[in-house]
This record gives sequence, C-alpha cells and structure tokens, in this order.
Amino acid sequence: MKKSLILAASFAVAVFTTSCDNTAGNDAVVTNNETAATQQQPAAAQPVLNPNVATEGEGAAAPSANAPVMSFEQTEYDFGTVKQGEVVNHTFEFTNTGSTPLIIENASATCGCTVPDWTRTPVAPGEIGQIAVQFNTTGKMGQQNPTVTVRANTQPDIVKVSMKGNVESSSIPTAGANGPVRRN
Repeated sequence: MKKSLILAASFAVAVFTTSCDNTAGNDAVVTNNETAATQQQPAAAQPVLNPNVATEGEGAAAPSANAPVMSFEQTEYDFGTVKQGEVVNHTFEFTNTGSTPLIIENASATCGCTVPDWTRTPVAPGEIGQIAVQFNTTGKMGQQNPTVTVRANTQPDIVKVSMKGNVESSSIPTAGANGPVRRN
C-alpha cells in the first residue's frame, strides 16, 4: 500500500514539473506572441458620461433650456454644538428658477437618524419649495454630517443638502471610579 502511494505521488510530481515548462522548445512562438503584443496599441479608455452627475469643464452638457432649476440659498446648515439626544430641525428652501414645473421624485437620507420631508406638489417657475430635515442625535457623538439626496426632474437630477455640527455627550455619566452608575 505504501509503495503504490509513493509511486503515485512521485508520478504526480513528475507530471507537474514537466507540464509547467511552457517555454521549452517554444521560443519562436513566444517571440511571435511578444511581437504581436507590442504591435497592438491599447485602446484609449473612454470616460463614462453619467447624465445624473453634475460635471464641470468642457465636457459638461448644458442643461436643457426648458428644464426646471432648483436654486438653494444654502445647501449646508451648521447646527453648531448640541447635546446628545436632541433633535435638530432645519428647512432648506429652494426656488424653481427654470421655465417648467419642478417635481421632486424622492429625498433620501444617509442614515435612519435623518428624516427628510419635501414639497410633494409641483413647484411652478418662480415659486418656492421646501425640504425639511430632522436629525435625531440619539446615539451620536462627535462631528456629524447628515446628508439628504434629492432626486428631481432637474438637470442634473440629483442634488444634495446637508447639515453639520458637533454632538456632545449627555450629562448622565455612564461609569465612575466606583463602577457603573445606577439610574433610578
């Protein structure tokens, strides 16, 4: 039994070492492949243009003359420093500076602690719409930057508004020198 196992293992090693030598006797084939590889020019990578993302520069597409435009007075609100557990509310107002009605399809937040509410009816040209954002600081500490992504029938169709600020820990201690603190 041991002899057949040793014989099978040595046969497998012999087959493996001889089958991995691809260059033996094929020098002409290798040089032909290398020459063919050097003669082929790699195709230039074409950038992928995403119409949903705002771009700048020469490659940027101009928005349609009839497209609605969402113009914000501010897209970032600094709520300063608050205690953990407080709820921060802010309303972002925008004006439709385009020539057709603006319709917000959806507004979504980066986490469950942030809840957006927006104008559900079409906003006529020259009219004002709102995006109300509520940020719950429970369980949050340190610098926070909740963001709301708004999808509308504008060009580009994605706009982001955000809040920023610092959340301090609550005044209730969690542990002291004598161990955990008991709360009644």
